[in-house]
Amino acid sequence: MGGQLPAEPATEELTIDQLAAKVGMTVRNVRAYAGRGLIPPPRLAGRTGYYGADHVARLTLVRELLDKGYTLAAVERMMSELPDGALALGVFETLVSPWTPAEPEVITEQQLAERAGIPHNPDTIAKLVDLGIAERQDDGRLRISNPDLLRTGLEVIKLGVPLDAIFEMLPKLLDHADAVAKIYVELFRSTVWRQFADAGLPAEGWPEIQRTLEGIIPLAGQALVAAFREAMGREIEAVAYEELGVAPDTVPSTG
Repeated sequence: MGGQLPAEPATEELTIDQLAAKVGMTVRNVRAYAGRGLIPPPRLAGRTGYYGADHVARLTLVRELLDKGYTLAAVERMMSELPDGALALGVFETLVSPWTPAEPEVITEQQLAERAGIPHNPDTIAKLVDLGIAERQDDGRLRISNPDLLRTGLEVIKLGVPLDAIFEMLPKLLDHADAVAKIYVELFRSTVWRQFADAGLPAEGWPEIQRTLEGIIPLAGQALVAAFREAMGREIEAVAYEELGVAPDTVPSTG
């Protein structure tokens, strides 16, 4: 007996109540999603159903997609094309995690003004809400969905750029960001993904899709930053010439 190897732990199995608690859903929702075929049937032991890792992965993916604003019908279409819940969740997390903003932050209007180093102004707060940068909460505080974007704007204010100029620039910046994102997403969609889809979404191909995404997403960001730095240098040279009459080749390097 002394040389006997310990038994490997069995794969965790959950009742429907445990499954619902684990994925942050109600039992009613789990049943509804099961009825729509979003998760496979449980393993039955008598009259009790037991759920495993694949069920957790698929329901987590359903919740994440719904939280991102997808309709249930759209989620159903996506889930019907995915051969494995764990693989699907991995691909989804690869897609969203690198570019997901920091966790939303909730602050008071006064705290926001203090961070910007400017007096509190209700009109300024209203403008931030209109632009979608801040969202009013029931308790009067502000929910900031993208703290990184707000932080960058506050630093620009501290450099002396007027608030009105930032408000005018911000929608243009977001529009350009959307346009660049569409370019890269369409590049992936029309090449790597199209070949994979045309092959019938083979199960063995999902790991390669995830590896491609893990590589292409940060590279896209690096390429964008490199192109921006070069473009910014050209614009600074042009403005220096227009405003000061300084020849471009005499402007100190911005790189």
